Order: sequence, then structure tokens, then C-alpha cells
Amino acid sequence: MHPDPEVLRLAAHLHAELLGEWQALRLPARWTPEDARPGVPQDWQAASVPPSLQGRRAELIVAASDTAAVQRGLEAGTDATVLDLDDVFSPRAGNLERAYANFAVFAQVPRPFLTRVRPLAHREGRFTFSGQAAVAGLLDLAAYTWAFREREIVAYLPKLDTVREALFWKRALELTEQWLGLPARSIRVCLQIETLPGLMNAEALLHALHEYAYGLNAGRWDYVFSVVKHLGERPEYLLPERARLTMNEPSMLAYALHIVAVCRKRGAQAIGGTAAVALSGQVQHDGPALENVRQDKAREADQGFVAAWAGSPELLEVVRGAFRGAEALQPEADHLATDHLAEALALPRADRVPDAAVQDAIGVALAVFAAWLAGVGDVARPDASGLVRSEDTATAELARAQLWHWRRRGLLSEADYLRWRRDVLPDGALAAQLLDALVLAETCAPYFPGVAEAMFPETALRSPLAQ
Repeated sequence: MHPDPEVLRLAAHLHAELLGEWQALRLPARWTPEDARPGVPQDWQAASVPPSLQGRRAELIVAASDTAAVQRGLEAGTDATVLDLDDVFSPRAGNLERAYANFAVFAQVPRPFLTRVRPLAHREGRFTFSGQAAVAGLLDLAAYTWAFREREIVAYLPKLDTVREALFWKRALELTEQWLGLPARSIRVCLQIETLPGLMNAEALLHALHEYAYGLNAGRWDYVFSVVKHLGERPEYLLPERARLTMNEPSMLAYALHIVAVCRKRGAQAIGGTAAVALSGQVQHDGPALENVRQDKAREADQGFVAAWAGSPELLEVVRGAFRGAEALQPEADHLATDHLAEALALPRADRVPDAAVQDAIGVALAVFAAWLAGVGDVARPDASGLVRSEDTATAELARAQLWHWRRRGLLSEADYLRWRRDVLPDGALAAQLLDALVLAETCAPYFPGVAEAMFPETALRSPLAQ
């Protein structure tokens, strides 16, 4: 199964125009706390919110290839559906082709659909243009916009770090509109603030795309993963386990408040994170799980977020209920007076990491890696408290980065890591080989999918139009 030839023609056009600019970005971006923050002009506002999203409170996030899950969400009455090609998606086992085919199917359904394309740093070796692997996000953008060219087009742009990356996306959107014959600046995007550089540059990123961007979205676990990558070898930072980095922890609270502050200043919508617990159908388990979600989303609503993501159809109503009555705060020119960014860098320090936290991180990473390699983007797994969570690429990235960080900083020996990893999977398992390569490396790899595709490549798909 290959994409529509028109998708490949649009993708080829984008690559012909932008590949040189993409290469000049030198991804992934490097950042240190000493880097200066880019300035922005005084008088500007974000783009208008798409009409179909004016009153939505709960968006269902689902792998774009998972037709059944999308249908369940529609039947459950989701306000909008995010067809994901990033964190809850694996491009392997034919999923990418199924996802692209689904765009054409769901473009005929009169309900709000958005997509999340893959990050700019990701390549897609199953398709090549001018002899080079595709830039995954550009290929995704071509597939989605071609299918939805006669409808409202709304996309999430993930893992933005720098203004140069935002301007690259602006150029890609302009070229796409021109190719499809769409009115200028009619596409809408929401920027995901899920990296440490992205948080520091959030207002400048929004400005760079303000003719297209209507909001900012909080992605907490990708953000913490980015914190580990960028600060993990600096002596002043020794970061604790995931359980200590709740959204009530002061540095994480500052992260959320800065996103809301930028949105309030610039008339944008702040979109909350994902409710990612897995329900069992048993009241004694599901009651506490739903209460956990309700409290988390109520906190976001109180902070000024107007909507959030639900990781499954069963969570839509509790997410929607938390934001019912929430309205976007009116712009305030001085709403960035509090220096939330300084607070965000005041991270908690770990003198030691509990054995159980190390074992949990190993378990999360191995479970997601094994699923991802087999073509499944997320897995349900109980945490130490017994709460069953949906673990995906974001939480697996965090888990493997923390293991790398603790080993590099002397909180975890290689012998202990290998002993506990072998308790879960033997050395010959592909997921175990992948995790070892990441944890025992000298540097923290940017993203695991790139390492996985290099170690265990699928046969590249070939199409005359894609050559």
C-alpha cells in the first residue's frame, strides 16, 4: 500500500524547496542555561482559534493508524480527535501507510480532526526524495493536508526548540498552502512546548508562527526527558525519579504557569497535557484512577488551560467535565512579570534513587520498546502505586534518559543496571539491545526511534514517485 501519488508529489515539492534549509538547522538543537532568550516585538497576537475548536474541552489522542480506536472515540462523543503520528504511534509494521490511508477516510467524516506530525529531527527511511530519506514531519504534513485540503486543517507541531525551527515550519505551511491552492494563512497549528529550549523560547516560537499558531500545548514527560538530555551532565543537576516530578513540584508548576502566561499575554489558547490512565472496568480500580485524572485536569483549568487530551475514549467525560466553563483568559501585557523560567530551572536534586524507581524505569522502557518495534505505540502498565498508566514514546524516552543520567552520574552502576534489565528481558531480545545501546552510551541520544531504525531497520518501501 503506497500513499496517494499527489501526496508524494507534494512531499517531493516540500523536500525540493526545504531540504537544504532543514540540513542547515543542524538538528537536534543544542542549548545551555547560559543561552540568551530571543527577543520579540511588543504588539502582536496569536492567530484565531479554528471555528471547530472554539468550545472543545477534550481532544482524544489516538494513533493515526488505529481505525477502531478513532471510531470508539467518535461514538463516545469526543470534541475533537488528534490523529497522532508521534508519541502514541509506531511507524513500523505498515502503520504509516495505514495512517495515511486513514486521513482520506476521516476527511469524509464531519467531525473535527487534527493531526500531530512527527518532529523535525526524525527521518523516514521508508520513503526517499532525491536519494535521501524523507524528513518525517514534511511527509506527514503532505499526507494530512492533501487529504483534508477541502476542510479545516489543524496540526500540532511537536518538540520545537528554536525560532529557526519555527520559521522552517512557517515556510513549510506557506508552500503547502500555495501547492494546494488554499488561502494564505488558513492552516492552523498548535505548538507543543515539550522541550526545555522550547519552554525558554516559547513566546518567540509563538511569534515566529503567530500568523498560523493559535495555542501552546503542554507535554510534560517529553519536557522532563528534554531536561535530562540538556542538563543531565551538568554538575549542578542530579535529577530524581519520575514520581518526584509531579505537576505540583515547584519547577514543574513553573513550567505550566509559563505556558499559560505566554498564552494570556498573546491571546492564545493553553492546551493541557494527556490524561493517560488505563481503566479496567472494575470500580475499585477505576474510581481512584478517574479521581486522579479529575484532580490533574482541574488543576490545569484553574491555572488557565482551556482543554486537554484524553488518552482513551473512557476518559473523555472526566476531562471535559474538569474544563466545563473554562474560558481563555483575557490578554494581559504584563503577564510575564513573574520569572517562571528561573523557577523552572530550580529542579529537585536526588542524592540517591530508590531501587524500585530504577526497576520501574527499566520496565517502562523495555515494554514500550518491544511494543514499538512490533508496531504498537503504547502499552498499559501499572506503576508502583498500582495505577495502570498508558506508557508511550514520551515516557519511554524519559525512562531511558533517566537510566543513562543516573549511570553517568554514579547513582546506578552498570552491573546493577544489567542485572535488573536481565530480570525482565534476556540479552538477545531486541528491546534489551536497544535499551543497552541507549543507557550505556557516552552521550544521551536525541530520540530512540532514530537509534531503533538504525539498529533494526525495516525494509524501505520504494515508489517511483518517491525516488
